[in-house]
Amino acid sequence: MARLLRSATWELFPWRGYCSQKAKGELCRDFVEALKAVVGGSHVSTAAVVREQHGRDESVHRCEPPDAVVWPQNVEQVSRLAALCYRQGVPIIPFGTGTGLEGGVCAVQGGVCVNLTHMDRILELNQEDFSVVVEPGVTRKALNAHLRDSGLWFPVDPGADASLCGMAATGASGTNAVRYGTMRDNVLNLEVVLPDGRLLHTAGRGRHFRKSAAGYNLTGLFVGSEGTLGLITATTLRLHPAPEATVAATCAFPSVQAAVDSTVHILQAAVPVARIEFLDEVMMDACNRYSKLNCLVAPTLFLEFHGSQQALEEQLQRTEEIVQQNGASDFSWAKEAEERSRLWTARHNAWYAALATRPGCKGYSTDVCVPISRLPEIVVQTKEDLNASGLTGSAHPAAGERWGGVRADQSLGQQEARGGLGWRIVLSSGPPGSIVGHVGDGNFHCILLVNPDDAEELGRVKAFAEQLGRRALALHGTCTGEHGIGMGKRQLLQEEVGAVGVETMRQLKAVLDPQGLMNPGKVL
Repeated sequence: MARLLRSATWELFPWRGYCSQKAKGELCRDFVEALKAVVGGSHVSTAAVVREQHGRDESVHRCEPPDAVVWPQNVEQVSRLAALCYRQGVPIIPFGTGTGLEGGVCAVQGGVCVNLTHMDRILELNQEDFSVVVEPGVTRKALNAHLRDSGLWFPVDPGADASLCGMAATGASGTNAVRYGTMRDNVLNLEVVLPDGRLLHTAGRGRHFRKSAAGYNLTGLFVGSEGTLGLITATTLRLHPAPEATVAATCAFPSVQAAVDSTVHILQAAVPVARIEFLDEVMMDACNRYSKLNCLVAPTLFLEFHGSQQALEEQLQRTEEIVQQNGASDFSWAKEAEERSRLWTARHNAWYAALATRPGCKGYSTDVCVPISRLPEIVVQTKEDLNASGLTGSAHPAAGERWGGVRADQSLGQQEARGGLGWRIVLSSGPPGSIVGHVGDGNFHCILLVNPDDAEELGRVKAFAEQLGRRALALHGTCTGEHGIGMGKRQLLQEEVGAVGVETMRQLKAVLDPQGLMNPGKVL
């Protein structure tokens, strides 16, 4: 069916590839003038430096600049831009903050990059209904600053101060997902400009109900679509009451196994933890140095609890009992906002802490997610694979000595370090890698550092990532928990959902985007 639709489309739109007679990076003058007529001359750029800024994200994928960048000011302009590109067969690439990790903004076929950051209004706040409507230029930090005095907050927190509509487009989640869910659980409605310029409200105009059994779930279709089905120009989000009290805690463990086992036991005990994050000893050392912490260089859990004062005391007591049963040490908690912020800022900066250990390199982050029961197995095996592959420093207990950690002043990579209780850690000569993750929902990342100009090194990193993705699939998990498919996981997507699943996606894509103009080269 999809092939028939594509064939028919080619006959209907013979001008597909409007700029094919020119080199990539050039658009016909009349077309550029038509763009300026829609958004104004000051909101269109064909400058090389601007195009290059919009042709890359935080991933290892090489820069693929668009032919032009436009900054619409409202949904009407977005609709007119889409219709113009649709008539002329020009690809469209949506752009938010550029913090993605899968090459989602790379313009692999050239075209027009639609930068939506100038649309930055909070359109409607419904405090009694716990919902808010925002435009694409509103980031999660900006929204929570706006909500500060309302008693409400938006908890989905991927670390980066990303665009909320971009977070919807990629199906983002982050550190609070174990308690509050992902973007899929917190998007109530979307305003979407379809490829031909038509405007769609996925749950109906202005609606912000909590549940519905009316027809197909169009909102769910566009959440996680990565800009391949349309341009999200507004999202209606579910808000949550701000917690009465908050406490953060950290604890170090004798092994990766012990840390991840503790995660599973905490969840099985029904402790309503709000955040539970894992950092291995390599990442812990990087965070110590980058964020000036003084934690043990050992497998570590960062936790956070929300609730009343009495509830927090019960949660902390039960959690401390569980982690101590798994050999944890150095259990400490932070009640003051400043200290909590310091800990979570360090966790959110883990990506940059890792990059700082090898200046000039790019980061490659895996993103597998497995059922909680399989989490200890895959994390332990992945750590062993990292050690064996030369993609990380190796860490092992010194012979005849008890386990322990090294303090931050005994930094990895600067010396052979033996802590008071016995770890000897020696970095290999390969690109350093580490493990960090939102283990409360079975999702973790290996952050591998690579010279993108070194084909052999890049090949080893990609081979490791594919092997890990297939191991997650074998354990009934997914190749991507929150980063999306983008350019690099398309083969794994086929293995995950099967031939019929991929063909169904292709058919949906062909109906909504028959010319294949929306963010080509991604997902499918």
